[in-house]
Amino acid sequence: MEDRFPDETRALRELLAVMREHDLEQIKIKLGDAVYELSRRPPEVAHAPAAAAVPTAGAEPAPAAAAPPPNVTKVVAPLTGVFYRSPSPDAAPYVDVGDRVQPGDVLCVLEAMKLFNEIQSEDAGKIVRIVPDNGELVSQGEDLFWLEP
Repeated sequence: MEDRFPDETRALRELLAVMREHDLEQIKIKLGDAVYELSRRPPEVAHAPAAAAVPTAGAEPAPAAAAPPPNVTKVVAPLTGVFYRSPSPDAAPYVDVGDRVQPGDVLCVLEAMKLFNEIQSEDAGKIVRIVPDNGELVSQGEDLFWLEP
């Protein structure tokens, strides 16, 4: 493949490097007319039955169809990117569950195309849930935070 498709090989290697750098399980990118979708599984998951869920160490699995209570305001991703809770790996998170936020407060950053986009709260409220994990790829429209008034 490398000799016949040098551009595609280079693109795939770069995408794999991004996945490793950000510890992503999957990535889907459209470059021109080409769509690349890559996913990886830890060795212990690769042999598990398709219907079985394997929780990661120290993580509590969230209910698959968890719906927010009626009084919750959702903060959704305005773009597709990698979700980061803090401005740098050694910095404290912008917000934690239980924090009160005001309109304009920075909640997180989304990295897309090597640009870091600050996501600000449009509403006042208390953070009751942070949906994605730090370093997780999120799609436009996905829930990021749940706020209660």
